[in-house]
Amino acid sequence: MRKSILFAVLMVFGILNSKAQSIPNAGFETWATMSGYNNPDSWSTLNDITTPMSTYTCLKGTPGNPGTSYIKLISKTVTGMGVMKGIAVSGIIDTTTMQAVSGFPFSQRPSSMTGKWQHMIYGSSQGYIDVQLTRWDIQTQTRVAVANKHQVLSGMAMSWAAFSISLVYMDGNNPDSCIITLSASGNTPTNNDYLWVDNLAFSGTVTGIAQNNLDASVKLFPNPASSNLSIDLSSIQDRFINIEITDIQGKLVKTYTAVETNLNTSIIIADIPNGNYILNILSDKGTIQRSFIKQ
Repeated sequence: MRKSILFAVLMVFGILNSKAQSIPNAGFETWATMSGYNNPDSWSTLNDITTPMSTYTCLKGTPGNPGTSYIKLISKTVTGMGVMKGIAVSGIIDTTTMQAVSGFPFSQRPSSMTGKWQHMIYGSSQGYIDVQLTRWDIQTQTRVAVANKHQVLSGMAMSWAAFSISLVYMDGNNPDSCIITLSASGNTPTNNDYLWVDNLAFSGTVTGIAQNNLDASVKLFPNPASSNLSIDLSSIQDRFINIEITDIQGKLVKTYTAVETNLNTSIIIADIPNGNYILNILSDKGTIQRSFIKQ
């Protein structure tokens, strides 16, 4: 426990040396043998809290594609706990809030994250993959979002399929840390929802801000924010739009209706807990997503 807390503190203040240039255990080839189950090295899961009930939401799958093994995340009904998500975080996870606490040192600016997956849900709550690149800002003494993407799974993939998730950049500096979250279910997990993942990797390089995003003109500032979040909506043709804020698990946190689009639209976020969120801008032309940090 002390080691986990220390690691989280070091990540927040940017003390850990940002030497990592790849995703730790990206192919899920190395696993630690625990009491009655396996856990992927460098990743946190819910197995530690469900093991007393002999139920595991993370399993080692074989063979890998490619490689010898892969990660199997399966939402499971656990006695006394309800349905627990099949979830894994590349770092440390808070098993109470299901939120990522810290990740791994990382200093590149990739354009996308790739890999292979299989997934299916038995209810209506799709799983997701979430990527967060951040850096510690010495001047403001805050952690700043560099790039991110919250990719909700769509439909199902019953056999191994390649995927590519494009990252959205909002800061021109290099990050110093990365958090990757893999989840078999959304906010309302169903027993046996599953997400199998293998062969994660970053690819490409972004040298500017939001170069790989068609909706780059929609910007949030400041990010992170504490009380008010400003949004540049001047490029949206609709005069009024709706805004929804969800957490990274897909739970609706707050809704704003009939928001007028202009250069500096401001919404109040002081009343929501600190953490990572997704801002959904709903217009007649479709939905634009942006990630932000409330602190």
